[in-house]
Amino acid sequence: MVSARRSFEGSMPVADLGRLCSALAGDEGEVRYRLDFGRDGLGTDYVDVHAQASLAMICQRTLEPFVLPVAVDSRLGLIRQERDEAGLPPGCEPLLVPEDGRLHPADVIEDELLLALPLVPVNPDSSLPDALVDGGEPEQDEAQSRENNPFAVLRELKK
Repeated sequence: MVSARRSFEGSMPVADLGRLCSALAGDEGEVRYRLDFGRDGLGTDYVDVHAQASLAMICQRTLEPFVLPVAVDSRLGLIRQERDEAGLPPGCEPLLVPEDGRLHPADVIEDELLLALPLVPVNPDSSLPDALVDGGEPEQDEAQSRENNPFAVLRELKK
């Protein structure tokens, strides 16, 4: 595929990507992808991965489901041994190719989508509850806050 500079384009159901589905709130939708194989001017074999999907996530602020649009555009340098990683150009992530030289495109796309997921998914349209935004409780007077302060005893000793 590299020598022929082949490209593959298509779509697949999110439900077919088991590892990705385990990180999601649902398996609806599809992933649109394009894989472009090639060799750069330095002789480095690579695959450009482009993928787009709308993935169902659980917002960690509201604990409600929302749809997160995810887009991946990355260049993966195809290496046979881990020591070859040092020879990759900047901006090129390593992808260890098995001995037989065969890649499973669905696995590559799934890996890149998993890496693109946020650690803590938050719906950008959500907001914090008013109690948290306003500070929760009305302001306490100064004397009461000193009384509840665990360091008040130390302040008295310092005098």
